[in-house]
Amino acid sequence: MTAHILVIDDEPDIRDLMREILEDEGFTVSVAKDGKTARKLRTEQPPDLILLDIWMPDIDGISLLKEWRESGLLQDSPVIMLSGHGTVETAVESTRLGAYDFIEKPLSISKLLLTIDKALKETCLLKEHNELREPAITEPLGHSNIMLVLRDQANRINLHNTSILISGEPGSGRTLFSRYIHQNSKEGPFVTMQVAGMSTESQAIELFGSPDNAARLEKAENGTLFIKDIDNMDDVIQLRLLSSLKNRSFLRTGSREPISLNIRLIAAITTESDVNCLAEDLYYYLNVVSLKIPPLREHCEDVPELLEFYVNFFVNKDNLPYRRFTVAAQNMLRNYIWPGNIRELKNLVQRLLILGNTNTIDIDEIEPILEQQSTSNITGNSSIYDLPLREAREQFEKAYLEHQLQETGGNVSKMATRIGLERTHLYRKLRALNIDPKQLKK
Repeated sequence: MTAHILVIDDEPDIRDLMREILEDEGFTVSVAKDGKTARKLRTEQPPDLILLDIWMPDIDGISLLKEWRESGLLQDSPVIMLSGHGTVETAVESTRLGAYDFIEKPLSISKLLLTIDKALKETCLLKEHNELREPAITEPLGHSNIMLVLRDQANRINLHNTSILISGEPGSGRTLFSRYIHQNSKEGPFVTMQVAGMSTESQAIELFGSPDNAARLEKAENGTLFIKDIDNMDDVIQLRLLSSLKNRSFLRTGSREPISLNIRLIAAITTESDVNCLAEDLYYYLNVVSLKIPPLREHCEDVPELLEFYVNFFVNKDNLPYRRFTVAAQNMLRNYIWPGNIRELKNLVQRLLILGNTNTIDIDEIEPILEQQSTSNITGNSSIYDLPLREAREQFEKAYLEHQLQETGGNVSKMATRIGLERTHLYRKLRALNIDPKQLKK
């Protein structure tokens, strides 16, 4: 699997050099020039590893590392610190805060690549170990009417071996519902694939394999393949996938020997408008059965149950001290909008258990965290918060893409590279939002 690395450095020459070197080594690379951009990229597309410079214009790397540590975000993304003016004290401080290693500039490329390789391998082993230790979530949590109806729909879907199209915001439970459907209908493996951020070549290799890589389709034989953000998949790959599903066989990349295929495909998108980025025939193939996962704010009565579950989860998993949410704290969180959905709630609970030193969690401890998260979210015209989520998202996307077009002089190719989006998918987005690049050329 292609690892995704986020490079954070305020020097453009170093960013470009590291992108070039790492891409030559087969990694997917995102770059950020400051802390603000790094936070945004890390939220939109969580990396497998982060290279973080100490000195940046808006925040120093140590402070950003500490911020991510306190939010419980270092477990899945090891951080390697970089500095041209490092001291022993800085190196000790960064490793104490959770950095995997500290490398001084000028960089030794061989040392950097060796450290990256070790960090990725150790993180992979740690994830596998933790998965064995984690208590299994056998079904989506919550007893609200919305969740009861949703579980009933999933149980009825289990009676039929059809492909499924799931829509829902990030963190709302798309993967969990997919696992729930799988474990009640299939005995084979549950294999996941996240398309966002992958190059077209990587998509083909991951999905169909190569002489040196096993295909996700192959790994999911007699089980379920869950493809997240399938709307980001290249057009040609989409049609190749559809052909494989219809013919119940596929060809490995670079091979002419067909391999039989017996899988259930579950595909996820974020909003219903994302179907505009799917090939029409693939959409109809997938949309025999659809399942819409609501955001947490639409079933907020489940928040107390989720809070209690994740407190016990981290007490058992990480041996953290048990802490109880007061009724006032639970009520505050019931009325919170939860832009990151259940994933945000889980991270909040973990952070409170790590940093707290009392037996109870009350409003005064939660308020500063929620205020910090609100200020780090994208802000703009306050009226956007009065819109339905779909309209607000489209309004932001339109403004964002028009701004990027202006910055690149209407050059869609440059814009695709700048924002890290595959060009064909970008053209589709522009058409769906009625944006004409020609009108925005300088």
